[in-house]
Amino acid sequence: MSNLFSSLRECFGLSHMIASAFCKTFFALRLMSSRLPMGVDIMYRPLLRLFILFVLTIIISCAPQNYPKKNKVIVPNIVNDDEIETNDGNSIDTIYKNTIPQYLESLNFAERKILNEVELLLPEIDNQNITRNFINAFELSIYKKNAKNVQLNINTYKDKTELDNIILQKASPGKMFIGPLTSTDSENIFTECSKGVLFFSFASDRKQAGKCVYLINFFPEDDLLTLFNNFKTDSKIALLYPENNYGYYINSIIDPFAIKSNSIIINRASYKEDLSNARDAIKELGKYELRKYELERQKTILKAKNDEESKKALKKIKRFETIGALDFSHLILPDYSLRLLQIAPLLPFYDIDPQKVQFVGTGVWDNKVFFSEPSLQGSIFPGIPQSKRKQYFDDYYLKYREQPTRTITIPYDLIGILEYIIDKKLNLKETHQLLNDKFISFDGIDGKFSFKKNIISRKLNILKISNGKANLIK
Repeated sequence: MSNLFSSLRECFGLSHMIASAFCKTFFALRLMSSRLPMGVDIMYRPLLRLFILFVLTIIISCAPQNYPKKNKVIVPNIVNDDEIETNDGNSIDTIYKNTIPQYLESLNFAERKILNEVELLLPEIDNQNITRNFINAFELSIYKKNAKNVQLNINTYKDKTELDNIILQKASPGKMFIGPLTSTDSENIFTECSKGVLFFSFASDRKQAGKCVYLINFFPEDDLLTLFNNFKTDSKIALLYPENNYGYYINSIIDPFAIKSNSIIINRASYKEDLSNARDAIKELGKYELRKYELERQKTILKAKNDEESKKALKKIKRFETIGALDFSHLILPDYSLRLLQIAPLLPFYDIDPQKVQFVGTGVWDNKVFFSEPSLQGSIFPGIPQSKRKQYFDDYYLKYREQPTRTITIPYDLIGILEYIIDKKLNLKETHQLLNDKFISFDGIDGKFSFKKNIISRKLNILKISNGKANLIK
């Protein structure tokens, strides 16, 4: 009721021209049918009609309402500065009531504004190439976005002790840290959350996320979710993975994605990083020895027969190495670097034919060096078309005269978020609200993304390798 009288006072207090437009819209929206998709006549007739609408509005406003009211929340498109419209049942002030970390409620500085001075934490000795790439990428991103209000301080550290000292000295309510770079260096940084700080860590260990620690990296969970959402119903999947941290991790998380999909995992095998047992692993996966034995058995049977049909069949199967169809329709190969270029050609050599089995990669395939490999033609993997980031990579090369690592797109997307937080002068609580709102997604170079339980989640496409390129499957 108080909101209604306040709005009416605005109507009568405005000049005639402005009041006319405002009141027409106000009363039209107020009297719109809650049951039928029908509006009202919005011709403005002062005095009598306004008085009648006023009385009707009071009656409607005071009556009990059983239908929910929906408000629109406008959030920024971080990269293009467009606007995305989302719907939710609460106002912007209460939309995040259940998404604020509990520890924040007890802090006296939850209302403190986020500082525009941001601390970048990068290792000085380890990962020197990545450190240099990231520093360059942040510099380029601030320039390209014209983020004048973002002040970035570069801090390098030699070990965990030096890192902890930097955080201790710099931590203050409203301070944002970008880093650390690794999971090891990110351990226990959540203990600083009580000081009212925020961390955007590049850690790959998802257990590091929580409280004030947000992980912004490339996570294979997004890859597997995209793949299993796109496999056809009743697809039969095989997994061939390297015996390293990445391969073991893929193997450890793949089952829940398969269970929730309409596909099934038929078989899996692994090989050592030095590929010493790669041939045996491929044979095991494709049941090569069993299928070869079956071929020899068929040859023996046909040789014992003298009819023309048997002779023709024998002549035909002599061209094959094995007989019988594979029991899987898709083969996931979560590997990269030179190993992928070595393992892929071995597959058709042992009768796992890419013409009959769909080879499937993960996000680590997103590198042009793999797109010309003959055995990978027709293969698919999750990702975003390179056209989205081409200009950014070209600008990087022109400025720094070196080919950057694939991960330099992360700084660009992150600067977009920080710029918005700082320009809008959000406080600590509002920043958590923004990042934890499940209805908000940001548009980045690597596609739309949001945060779920403090971990970045990307919406990916399916790309298909063909003639040296990875094209989007329509």
